[in-house]
Amino acid sequence: MHATTLGPGGPAVSRLGLGCMSMTGSYGPADPHEAAATLLEALDRGVTMFDTGDFYGDGANEELLGQTLAPHRDRAVLATKTGVRRTAEGLVPAGSPDELRRACEASLRRLRTDHIDLYYLARLDPAVPVEESVGALAELVAEGKVGHIGLSEVSAATLRRAHAVHPVSAVQTEYSLWERHVENDILPTIRALGATLVAYSPLGRGLLTGAVRTTTRYVPGDFRATAPRYNGADLQANLAIVDAITHLAAVRSATPARIALAWLLTRGSDVVPIPGSSRRPHLRDNLAALDLRLTATDLRDIDAAVPDTGARGARYGDHGIGLIDR
Repeated sequence: MHATTLGPGGPAVSRLGLGCMSMTGSYGPADPHEAAATLLEALDRGVTMFDTGDFYGDGANEELLGQTLAPHRDRAVLATKTGVRRTAEGLVPAGSPDELRRACEASLRRLRTDHIDLYYLARLDPAVPVEESVGALAELVAEGKVGHIGLSEVSAATLRRAHAVHPVSAVQTEYSLWERHVENDILPTIRALGATLVAYSPLGRGLLTGAVRTTTRYVPGDFRATAPRYNGADLQANLAIVDAITHLAAVRSATPARIALAWLLTRGSDVVPIPGSSRRPHLRDNLAALDLRLTATDLRDIDAAVPDTGARGARYGDHGIGLIDR
């Protein structure tokens, strides 16, 4: 397994991590036994970075990782997120120092560990200066409960403010061949500060695999049912991108997922994609991207297939977009 590091002095991690959100129902019902088997196979195949969040399945996701990976703790880099609470109206920011400390203690219990390798502030709380939130995380680092600090979905300006309080090892945001907003300001700032970009939804929440068409009906609980990008006219337009990538994959005797992940791996060793999977066949296909080398012609064909504006439609509904620090 290829490896890189999370920021200056950070832990070594596999070049591809594993996003675990789908293992507890964010895209519909999931099989916990298959999810656990997927975690263990990922570990055996050299994946070392496992990404979760305390609001994934209301803590059930962390519990799954804790139960499955605790016997192998020395081989796993655990990354989890906090800073939002799930309510009847949806996620709401919760970035006060007291909230973050309580959340950390709860995550440690669920993960069955005495320290979290990488702890993210999942969203910026507009009611709390980022310096206060990061200051609280820095105290957890000093106490040995957290190894490194991360931020998710923040602007370049917020990242610089946070980094001035305590070094930020990683920034997590959506990044894929059809969602490249990070390339404007965020990725250059990450690199200037020596941090690592952790790319979530590198497969466009499954669409870039070719698994979703206009006839697809999302099951209850599937996040994509509420996001414009995955529905109606926006979906219809985006499927043209998917079809082009699928054609390129056929020419290369690969799958669309491998093409999409291989493209991200060309963006630099400081970009760590975390494709989500709750089933072993998908995991195996994703890991095969590590051995796929895209040519200059391939890269030009991908650029030609994707409009300059990327995918059409917002990647979240109105509530989710409101939580992103832009």
